[in-house]
Amino acid sequence: RYVVLTTKHHEGFTNWGSPVSWNWNSLDTGPHRDLVGELGQALRESNIRYGLYHSLLEWFNPLYLADKESGFKTQNFVLKKTMPELYDLVLKYKPDLIWSDGDWEAPESYWNSTSFLAWLYNDSPVKDTVVVNDRWCNNCSCRHGGYYNCADKYKPGTLPAHKWEMCSSIDKLSWGYRSNMNIAELMDEASIIEELVQTVSFGGNYLLNVGPTKEGVIVPIFQERLLALGRWLDTNGEAIYESKPWRVQMENSTDTVWYTSKGPVVYAIFLIWPLDNVLELSSPAPSPATQVTMLGFAGTLKWQKSPGKGLLVTLPYMLPSPLPPQSGWAVKLEGVK
Repeated sequence: RYVVLTTKHHEGFTNWGSPVSWNWNSLDTGPHRDLVGELGQALRESNIRYGLYHSLLEWFNPLYLADKESGFKTQNFVLKKTMPELYDLVLKYKPDLIWSDGDWEAPESYWNSTSFLAWLYNDSPVKDTVVVNDRWCNNCSCRHGGYYNCADKYKPGTLPAHKWEMCSSIDKLSWGYRSNMNIAELMDEASIIEELVQTVSFGGNYLLNVGPTKEGVIVPIFQERLLALGRWLDTNGEAIYESKPWRVQMENSTDTVWYTSKGPVVYAIFLIWPLDNVLELSSPAPSPATQVTMLGFAGTLKWQKSPGKGLLVTLPYMLPSPLPPQSGWAVKLEGVK
């Protein structure tokens, strides 16, 4: 339940009236609007957390290129451009989250990251609420940060010990908008749901990227994917939002059943509908008090103890259809261990 806007990417154009980005910002040129501020206001009215992405480096900035040429012994770019912008963003917009990027070429001593983060967490107006990721220097990823990104599209495979986030993009080939993209290069609804479910089972947050056009429009195909995910969450969000990893993240025999939990309640999210309408779960241990329901379906489901271990759940009957059903359903298990 958070949105992260790119306030400035590696080319240096700022989506707010940055005082140190004269004439290369959204107030002086283009839409002549404070996009960072407008989005922040809309998010606050919607009760969604407000995150700001900011690139430390700028590919073409002469100050940055000169610092790089010096082996990062000089810091003119950091002192005159990057840090003033970061402080400005925090003081002006008071974000809930700062998503740093563009860190990989230089060490922390060049970026002054520790100095900024010390101010952010001790003295800034958001010191008690702000969250940051791990991209603050060339060896920070997966080691330092409120939560870890580790790498773009990172999939850990096991439950990490530290809070983390998986950042992914609907366009498999780009994080920005491409006018020449074709449908085969986009994630479909089923693969987006699968990525979300796997991420949350491993205790991660899921940040799904779309690149707007230069006019600021989210194109219809991206809207369609986001709305489809929203519809899925309308039904199954109970198994996702505010959930925690369970003692088992996925069924051993298959990567098509994933678990989340909330207190004593366990959710089994299955990505493929079983042909015989019977869902086999070997990890939960049932008790006489076990009750099974399915999110989005009224009434309880019949279940029996599995001959091995676990339980067999009889799913609602689905009408035969030439098309495979949509992806991802969640059964809610109460009274299991």
